[in-house]
Amino acid sequence: MTPERALPATPAQTVGPYFGFALPAPGAAGLAPAGHPEAVTVHGYVYDGEGAPVTDALLEFWQTGPGGAPPRAPGALRRDGAARTAFTGFGRVPTDAEGHYALRTLPPGGAPYLAVALFTRGLTHHLRTRAYFALPGDDPLLAALPQERRATLLAAPDPALPRGHRFDVRLGGTAETVFLTYPPDPA
Repeated sequence: MTPERALPATPAQTVGPYFGFALPAPGAAGLAPAGHPEAVTVHGYVYDGEGAPVTDALLEFWQTGPGGAPPRAPGALRRDGAARTAFTGFGRVPTDAEGHYALRTLPPGGAPYLAVALFTRGLTHHLRTRAYFALPGDDPLLAALPQERRATLLAAPDPALPRGHRFDVRLGGTAETVFLTYPPDPA
């Protein structure tokens, strides 16, 4: 009898990297119109469980508008090259050869976070998390987490980048990003 051996995942068993050639759209990293005076940059790296950069990840971002309402502007995925003139609240950003991504957006109103979905090789389903601009004390999700885990959800101000925030996503290890389940598991 021969020992069982692990077989590699097939395209039907993983979410990536098969999405990489079609899903990123030109300009999809710019949720805010170019030159908007309140625009901020959120950037960071995606790391695997060993701390190596993930060079073929795709991050999706959703958020409320500055006034707290969901944006109604079309065009987050326009492929015709037309300039965005309104805030769209949705963006799709791939990582580069160093595992880095960057997004231009407006500070969210109401909920102080960006909703993030991460797609990458080896996952059987995308991962969801949040990038908070500040860690409010009254957020029920944050209140349910141990204090030391909350920092993994913070997009910290980046002094090297005017109006910049850094949000790294770690897929494993001691500083693994908190990932969310939707709908939440019943308590």
